[in-house]
Amino acid sequence: MLNDLEFAYTPVRDKVRDLREYLDAPKLRSELAVIEQKLSDPTLWSNPELSQPLMRDRKRIDTLLADDAELARRVGDVDAYFDLAREGEPVEEDLKREMDALSKFAESMETRTLLSGETDQLNAIVTVHPGAGGTESQDWAEMLMRMYLRWAEQQGFKAEMNDYQDGEEAGIKSATFTITGDYAFGQLSGETGVHRLVRISPFDQAKRRHTSFASVFVSPEIDDSIQIDIKPDELRTDTYRSGGKGGQHVNTTDSAVRITHIPTGIVVQCQNERSQHKNREKAMKMLRSRLYEYELEKKRQETKKLEDSKLDINFGSQIRSYVLQPYRIAKDHRTKVDFGDVDRVLDGYLDPFIRGYLLMRRNGGVPVGTADDDDLE
Repeated sequence: MLNDLEFAYTPVRDKVRDLREYLDAPKLRSELAVIEQKLSDPTLWSNPELSQPLMRDRKRIDTLLADDAELARRVGDVDAYFDLAREGEPVEEDLKREMDALSKFAESMETRTLLSGETDQLNAIVTVHPGAGGTESQDWAEMLMRMYLRWAEQQGFKAEMNDYQDGEEAGIKSATFTITGDYAFGQLSGETGVHRLVRISPFDQAKRRHTSFASVFVSPEIDDSIQIDIKPDELRTDTYRSGGKGGQHVNTTDSAVRITHIPTGIVVQCQNERSQHKNREKAMKMLRSRLYEYELEKKRQETKKLEDSKLDINFGSQIRSYVLQPYRIAKDHRTKVDFGDVDRVLDGYLDPFIRGYLLMRRNGGVPVGTADDDDLE
């Protein structure tokens, strides 16, 4: 058994070695010293545009150094168990458990090292819309909304609903919510696009198989350190009475706010707060995030760089299929990553797809999986 464990440990040890070389702790400490020196200047704190990016960089480096130290500690524990096992101590079960924990931690760290984009560390604003198909697609949109909310919960992130509109019979007509947590946008950035569901419809008395579509759009929640120029005369603001779920304040005052950015046609709305002022504030934050992503996408198109596969967002560009009938699988069409436990995916387990997308992004658009799309026809 010990030989088997040593054989299984080899790729884990190699991955840890590569990760620690990539992190380069001495270089990180040197960068941190420079940042600390800059932050020691008292005049810096009067300029948030300079201090906030430095604070983010310091937090990022501190986290990476802590991760490197944790890797070293876990490797030391595994090596100590191997020494005891070679001396004849019955520690194989403990050794296997520590190896598994190290492998999962290293894989999680590898995912985080892929999050190096300018906005990857920011919070995420997620919007879900059903496609054509009435109740079927509205129900599917609600399932997707729940999937992302469950993912956020599992990550220890906070989720706050900005706008929610019930479907006519079931599901939702639309939902927009903010997920707050470190690198929330970076992890969810690959979720933008069209998601397809294949299942036996619970709304069809004949129990026929149906295909439903819903679109997801993810943008970073832009903070004050990133300047977005929005001219008041380019905005049209409408107020209306809130609808859907809520307390006694719903449908009593025109507290809901819809803002249209006239040059781009981008529309955002918020109805979840009691006051019109708070709804407008949240809507403006959503608009700034959407405009930032809009400008980034224009630059990508102009330079024709395949930085990611979010450029063509329409119902002909489905990025992932979730098949519940006649077999069960979740498959990403860009990365070729698939996962057989589709119920677990719909319950928020997105790690294989997030990691696959980030690896593809790092590899210049080259998929990491091997599955055949024909399997989903």
